[in-house]
Amino acid sequence: MFTENEVGLMLENKDIENAVIELKKDFVRNEAKFMEISDHDFLSLVLLTPAVSIALADKNVSLFEELALNKRARKLSKGGYFWKKDPVVIAMGHLIEHYDQWEEKFFALLRSVMNTALDFDSIIYQDIADEDLTADTFRKEVLKAPYGFVRFLASFFCTEDDDILNVESRKLARKEYERMIDVGNKLNLKKVPVFRHFCATHQVTD
Repeated sequence: MFTENEVGLMLENKDIENAVIELKKDFVRNEAKFMEISDHDFLSLVLLTPAVSIALADKNVSLFEELALNKRARKLSKGGYFWKKDPVVIAMGHLIEHYDQWEEKFFALLRSVMNTALDFDSIIYQDIADEDLTADTFRKEVLKAPYGFVRFLASFFCTEDDDILNVESRKLARKEYERMIDVGNKLNLKKVPVFRHFCATHQVTD
């Protein structure tokens, strides 16, 4: 998933910075009143939205899911907060509590960040057909894909970076799988072969 330095690099783009500042003002004013959170940490929260959405697929975040989300939040936080309260973790609690009210705005910002950071033409027009998908062809596809897109994909949908290539070990409950597809649609990823093939490599359980 993304590192603290990569989040900081995104914020160097003025368009992204301004969009983050505007949504942060809205969120603090209407959801997390009086909370102090940096622009860096708020963008970190936004980048966690896909993982939060999938965790909420069954309307409830389990203790295991909460611990996994908190671990992700601490990795993204500016400066690290392993021994004190992490502002991203605190803000994420507010997001989880009223997720439905913020989902559209958070995904809109995520789409903007991705469109600014990536050249979508280079990832949409790839020549591998869906019916030719195997574990090996998917791994080769990932290695050929733009580095930035792979970073987004892994950060949104994988617990660890190496999971993007661990095709054989991927399992998701049906509700979580359907939510992952929904997240991809919200981020305009359904035209991207590597995203469709990533989803197809999951074993879906009931």
